[in-house]
Amino acid sequence: MSGRDNYGGDIFSGHSGAKRRAVPEVTAERDLVVEDAASGFCGAVVGFDRSYDGEFVKLEDRRGAVRLFALRAAAFLLDGEPVTLVRPAAAPPAAATRSASGSTRVDGLRARVARGSRIWVEGVHDAALVERVWGHDLRVEGVVVEHLEGLDNLAARLAEFSPGPGRRVGVLVDHLITGTKEDRLTQGLGPYVLVTGHPYVDVWQAVKPSALGIPEWPPVPRGEDWKTGICTRLRWGSPQDGWRRVQAGVDSFRDLESPLIGAVERLIDFVTEPE
Repeated sequence: MSGRDNYGGDIFSGHSGAKRRAVPEVTAERDLVVEDAASGFCGAVVGFDRSYDGEFVKLEDRRGAVRLFALRAAAFLLDGEPVTLVRPAAAPPAAATRSASGSTRVDGLRARVARGSRIWVEGVHDAALVERVWGHDLRVEGVVVEHLEGLDNLAARLAEFSPGPGRRVGVLVDHLITGTKEDRLTQGLGPYVLVTGHPYVDVWQAVKPSALGIPEWPPVPRGEDWKTGICTRLRWGSPQDGWRRVQAGVDSFRDLESPLIGAVERLIDFVTEPE
């Protein structure tokens, strides 16, 4: 036997040492036509599905038949060549085009220099809800919202502020009903002051019950502190706990009753109206 190796070394080197050709990955875009390598079913991509067994692609053939196929490596043929289909990357969420109040959102907003005019509300909860829903609009318009710490302070604050041209005041009032104390305190304030309001005992009540996961606002007898009574009947804990629930339940104007929405919109129009 000759000492020369007629086989050039390991006779199996052409098999175990050979590199397999890489199978390309192809994004399974809608209407891409491929063939399932195992069954020969040929169809266009029309969708996807997911189950406990993994990801699947939906293929529809020319007769309208739709079948599911697992998205496995080298499981499909494209133009006769094996490919691995991959699901398209999820599109990033579209940027919001509307503010919480429903107005057109201004991108890259830089707050405008504050106007001389103001919107006044009765308390911190009123101010917080107005900011939550109309904050974007108010910054666009340069309107500052301040709270009165009670309607009894209105006359003194107006005397100090001296409303006039370019210094209008819009006042948002709770429980503004004809014949009430609130109605009497807001009469005859002059052309540069506009008072609007809602009929609810407290601004909490201007939040839709459905936004808070309750069927309705329970009645609280006159003479009992309304917020305390509400929290007791709904088992919300203290009024501070209740307020956190109310505030968290409001994401946009859709969570508010229409009397409050209309009242705030009129005030914004009034204090931003050109002289």
